Amino acid sequence: MATRKPQRRREFGTVRQLPSGRWQARYWAPDGSRRTAPETFSTRTDAQTWLTLTQADIERKHWVDPDAGAVNFASYAVQWVEERGLSATTEELYRRLLRLHLLPTFASVNLDDITPPGVRTWRAERLEATGATTVAKSYRLLKAIMETAADDELIRRNPCRIRGAGSERAKERPTATVEQVDALADAMGPRWRLMVYFGAYGPMRPEEQAALRRPDVTLEPLAARISDAAPELTTGRRVEGDTKSTAGRRTVFLPAFLHIEVKRHLDWYAEKEPNGLLFVGERGAPFRRSSFGRKWRRARAKVGLPEDFRFYDLRHTGHTLSTQSGATLKDTMVRAGQSSEKAALIYQHSDGERQREVAGGIDARVRAARQRVGRPLASEA
Repeated sequence: MATRKPQRRREFGTVRQLPSGRWQARYWAPDGSRRTAPETFSTRTDAQTWLTLTQADIERKHWVDPDAGAVNFASYAVQWVEERGLSATTEELYRRLLRLHLLPTFASVNLDDITPPGVRTWRAERLEATGATTVAKSYRLLKAIMETAADDELIRRNPCRIRGAGSERAKERPTATVEQVDALADAMGPRWRLMVYFGAYGPMRPEEQAALRRPDVTLEPLAARISDAAPELTTGRRVEGDTKSTAGRRTVFLPAFLHIEVKRHLDWYAEKEPNGLLFVGERGAPFRRSSFGRKWRRARAKVGLPEDFRFYDLRHTGHTLSTQSGATLKDTMVRAGQSSEKAALIYQHSDGERQREVAGGIDARVRAARQRVGRPLASEA
């Protein structure tokens, strides 16, 4: 009886010489399909060396399907944004960065065709066309998308490797003096003056103020509870939801000199319903960024502040006064609703009593500054 010949073990790969004289390498991929090297080689030795390296990558599970990255960047990026579960404002920002700064260059490109030199060229061109801060934001978004593509094993390695390219080096923001804050409040008019004081001495973000309602504000103790935010999108739609971070949910104890300002606003300008909004326009609707912005620009010009002084910069005034009043870094972070993971801050605490002390310190400094210029306090007017 004839013995059966043992089955020959399938070789990992083979090489052959093409009519052109160059050498082609073919191999078996982990999925069982027959693959051809993406390039040909000038010598048989080069082709065999490529096969050896590819086999090593497969055995070490470092191999990436060369066809996996043949995914259109625009389609992948749009899906990436949709799957993040982002806040409305962050999603709006990412879509704008994609539309204006990433897709014009990469829309028709596959993921595996985006290379480090290509990223460097794109960044250099963007820096010539727009501001460095916008380019840094765009680069961070591109890097995050490509990092996910690497995690999905669509590309071998993230091509965004420019050290420091995602860092923003914004210039130091200006602060206002106590006298300038008072002048801004006067120029904004009685309906909006409390927003100026909340921005400076809260210090509260505009979107946090937009979400404030009557039950959030108390006179004894004088405080405002921040639990939501209502940012306005570029479409004009306000989106009420969570604060910017978990630290944004807080109770802000206010300096005592604002007592009469808060009481007057509640009596005269807040919506009358028990759960009414704290800040509404003359017609009773939530304030719009466009109309409020016009009032702000007129007030800023009247006070003589520079054109780049934003309403948001009032928070820097609040930070400065807090630290000058003896607040620790943790006190200031809690008051402003900012978060940090630095280990040094874990062992610092800022409870409600300490926050009242900070508010008291701000109250004393503002009173002293007003007395120096002969301005009466609201409670004395």
